[in-house]
Amino acid sequence: MGSVLWKFARFAGPGAVISVAYVDPDNLQSNVTAGAEFKFKLLFMILFSNVVAVFLQALSTKLGCVTGMDLAQMNRAFLPRWLNIALWLLAEASIICTDISQVIGTAIAINLLIPQIPVIAGCAISVADTLLILLFYAPDGSLRKLRLFEIFVSLFVIGIFVMYCVELSYVSASVREVFRGYLPSREIFVSDGLFESCALLGGTLMPHTIYLGSGLVQARMRDLDEMNGTLHEVKASDSKYAINLYRPTFSTIKACIKYTIAELCIILFVVAVFVNSAVLIVAGACFTSDESDADLPGLYHLFNDTIANGTGTIFALSLLFSGISAGIVATMAGQMICEGAMNWRVSPFLRRLLTRVISIIPAMIIAAAEGQKGLATALNGCNVVLSIALIFLTFPLIWFTSRNKYMMVRIDDSQDPGHHSDGTVSMANNWATTIMAWVIWLIIAAMNVALLTFLGLGIGGGD
Repeated sequence: MGSVLWKFARFAGPGAVISVAYVDPDNLQSNVTAGAEFKFKLLFMILFSNVVAVFLQALSTKLGCVTGMDLAQMNRAFLPRWLNIALWLLAEASIICTDISQVIGTAIAINLLIPQIPVIAGCAISVADTLLILLFYAPDGSLRKLRLFEIFVSLFVIGIFVMYCVELSYVSASVREVFRGYLPSREIFVSDGLFESCALLGGTLMPHTIYLGSGLVQARMRDLDEMNGTLHEVKASDSKYAINLYRPTFSTIKACIKYTIAELCIILFVVAVFVNSAVLIVAGACFTSDESDADLPGLYHLFNDTIANGTGTIFALSLLFSGISAGIVATMAGQMICEGAMNWRVSPFLRRLLTRVISIIPAMIIAAAEGQKGLATALNGCNVVLSIALIFLTFPLIWFTSRNKYMMVRIDDSQDPGHHSDGTVSMANNWATTIMAWVIWLIIAAMNVALLTFLGLGIGGGD
């Protein structure tokens, strides 16, 4: 038992880093809006989105473990150059949308904690979190610094989890109605309900976390192979754009897949499902669909007015923590995507500063022109954009992991007696997993196509 826990600890970390993206400000706003307008009827989308998130993150982890490459590197090595560039631009646009949400969330949190600072000024102040990236993230793949960063983020995740445990304990809601909300209902697929469902989907299945999940495992596997004296690198393909990359051993791949996916399941189901459900339940129990304050500041004031001032402060701190953490995680993903897809080396500080400066501009314009209601709408809108991007960015992940061509691993005879005659074993998805993956992709695509059709007809999307 002790050895199993020790191995689990060696590979733990990616789940905590990825999970913070599932409890960030745009997720919280989508939960508040969905709860206020539809009560508990969209709880099913939180459950569905997180089940799909675990499934796709498992595929992402598998891709990174088996190939030794992250998804961006795979796109560069094996896809046509034009398609790789198109996917890179789409991924960068998704990261900008994500960071806009973090700017808005951080600015709102600063304003709630220090009312003398207006939201517009809070947007400008949010650039300060750029400095935090220098404390932990090393682009050279140092496992020690990566571990420190993961501990740093894990503390935020634990803090957010505890805060919502406290908040949920004060809310009075019908248990029967809550559990009924985890069953699919008509509201999910029509008009504003479809808009909010896609917002919940995009906020949970953030595209940059798919890329991040395939890359965070690299340092752990490399560290283990170095310890065992089995580290080796190969050329990714015959393409002139191919690069020399680390190829993990079969035993390391199996260990990393098993323990990393176990961590993902535990953390995402325990943290992401609970926190997002808690916010939606609180909003569903306390707001009505015609209330103008069904937003993050409204939730803050609700806690202060109905429970105690301390709970409002707890909420504001959790909003600040999640905004800062998720923003840094987005920077890590952006660094990985840029280097993997285009082989451009940019310092994490410069990358963070550039992303944040770009994101601040639309956030400040929205805050100045539309006020608080505009910020809430922007948070929901960013999630819908992320949901649409999933159609294109998850297709290569499913394609790569379902084909033997990309998922073959060379092994020794002693490692697996059932290997192929050429000394390799296929770790591609089996037929059941492949069918499930494409069904999920079709559901995501169908929901977003229907949403775009409704929006084009002027149906849904709020006022």
